[in-house]
Amino acid sequence: MKNKFFILMFLLAVFYGCTRKEQHGQNTKTAEDSLSIYLSLANDVNMPLTFKQKYNQRAFKIVINQENDSLSKANLFKIANRYYNMNDWPAYFSTSKLILEKSEETKDSINIARALTYLGDYYSVQLISDSAFVFYFKSEKIYSRINDPYNLAKTFLNKANLQYNESDLFGSEMSVFKALQIIKGNDSASDLLYESYNLLGVLYNERDEYDKALEFHGKALKCLENKAIPVPSEFQSKATSLNNIGYVYLGMKKFDEAKKYFEEGLKQENLKAEKPSLYAMLLDNLAYSKYKMGDFKGLPDQFFQALQVRDSLKLTSGIILNKIHLSEYYAFRKDTFKAVQYSKQALLLSRNHKRLTNTLEALKQIAAVEPENASIYSEEYIHINERLQKAERKMGEKFSRIEYETNEIKSENTSLALQIRNLVYVFGFFTLLGLFLYVYKTQQARNRELLFKQQQQIANEDIYNLMISQQNEIEAIRIKEKKKVAQELHDGVLGRMFGIRISLDSLDKIDETLAAPKRKKYLTELKNIEQDIREISHDLSKEKADLINNFVAILEKLMDDQVNTFSVKLISNIDPHIKWELVSNAVKINLYRIVQEALQNCNKYANANTVKVEFKSEINHLVLTIADDGIGFNTKTTKRGIGLQNIAYRTAECKGTFTLKSVKGEGTILTIKVPIDQKINLQNHDT
Repeated sequence: MKNKFFILMFLLAVFYGCTRKEQHGQNTKTAEDSLSIYLSLANDVNMPLTFKQKYNQRAFKIVINQENDSLSKANLFKIANRYYNMNDWPAYFSTSKLILEKSEETKDSINIARALTYLGDYYSVQLISDSAFVFYFKSEKIYSRINDPYNLAKTFLNKANLQYNESDLFGSEMSVFKALQIIKGNDSASDLLYESYNLLGVLYNERDEYDKALEFHGKALKCLENKAIPVPSEFQSKATSLNNIGYVYLGMKKFDEAKKYFEEGLKQENLKAEKPSLYAMLLDNLAYSKYKMGDFKGLPDQFFQALQVRDSLKLTSGIILNKIHLSEYYAFRKDTFKAVQYSKQALLLSRNHKRLTNTLEALKQIAAVEPENASIYSEEYIHINERLQKAERKMGEKFSRIEYETNEIKSENTSLALQIRNLVYVFGFFTLLGLFLYVYKTQQARNRELLFKQQQQIANEDIYNLMISQQNEIEAIRIKEKKKVAQELHDGVLGRMFGIRISLDSLDKIDETLAAPKRKKYLTELKNIEQDIREISHDLSKEKADLINNFVAILEKLMDDQVNTFSVKLISNIDPHIKWELVSNAVKINLYRIVQEALQNCNKYANANTVKVEFKSEINHLVLTIADDGIGFNTKTTKRGIGLQNIAYRTAECKGTFTLKSVKGEGTILTIKVPIDQKINLQNHDT
């Protein structure tokens, strides 16, 4: 029963876990679907503002819990765009600042620059021009560094619009031409080309250069015909250009032409829903151009319709201009009360607004409709106009100063980077110098070692030549002795033996009694010849022994020098059975040098009382053993010196084996085993 209960609990746990996992997957999918829905609803032009804000806040709550990756930042930008379209500036600012912080965390240069642009837009809308310019300038530098021409040109246009709003017309024009230079020939930047031409048209209109203004507005309209990269219809760019062209004609006092363009602009599809501010502007401008033409049909209702839209959108500049137009209209209609009322409302609004140009327009109008106070308003107008001119100059200078100071900071950073780079170069130089000195010293040590080996090789060659010279002398003596022996055998022994043989042959022809004493005489002579041959043979054996013992004599001389020079007791033993004639001269030289090197090591390092050197003959091998009772060393940890390396090298040259045994406090045993093919060499020797 208990087992059944545990099984049931296990199955429930598995089912619950799977259900939770499925629910988690469904929740994730639901969140993604909800985000898409919320963003769509927040961008719906038909949705009330409070609802759009609520949906955008819900979208923000979903995105803020996502991982800080490019997708979440893209969604945050969408949320910021919707706040911008709603004119919800605090939410737009906080969202843009959050994007900047998240982008800086991940060192995302592209999104950092974009977030800086969004913050520049915020300060531009809030008419805090210097802050806006700083953010645009920072984003410009990043786009320039990462080589993003499209966004770089767009940033120049943002700066140009900002400069235009601050009446820095020359600076604005320069910024536009910088943008045009970047996007020239780039078909994918037709939207920026449109903005550039449109802004140039506005700038030239401000300067009363109407022909140029119409030319650039015409170019802007032509850009909209590029179907390859169409400008989104919700931007209502065509309506914007038509309004601007109409405004140019207003300045030229061609009111009938202006009216045509304003009417055509108002005919654009979804204008009021997609761009209510532009709709209100076109309606106000149309009403104003009709008033100037003396066409009062639909007036003043069109003024009031435009004013209502602007009031709902809280477009202060537009409201001021609208009320100035109404004041002009009512003044023309001889309704002085309303004319003064609207002009005063416009003046009051403009004084609470940051744009001094609006105040100037309001003062000009109220002075016209209230002539009794015109002098007061004119004095204020002159005072504000002077302030405005000074402010415009200061703003232009401020923009230049911001660029200069920012460049100075950049220059300081570059200078600091240069100093750091120079320090790295200096450090690298000294590192390379140290490395060079190390390599140089190492090479010097190797050269000394090579020189030592060369000198050792020369010494070996000298010994070899000496031994060869000795061998040649011995060989010459042997040949001489052989000739002497041959002469003695030929002239002495052979002649005498031949004479005895002839005499013995003649004994067969004489009587035995006479032959017996002669035979005895001849036998005695043969014994003498035998003795002579024995003496000759003994002399040859002695010569051979002298020749063989020549290398042994060299070794014994080395031993005597050791005994006479050092206090260490030397015991030497050379096996008499060693056939030295079978050992090549090269092997003899190497064996001699090995003994010499080993004795030197004992004298230098072993601190020994007794050294034993032994040559022993084994089957087909010659074994050299050098042992001492010195301090010994650890063969695994102690690095082998040049002496031991030379011994190993010489052993290898003899095709032998080299064994080293040593224990601290127990002395050292060095064993060299050299192969000698005695049979083959013996054959050659016998031959």
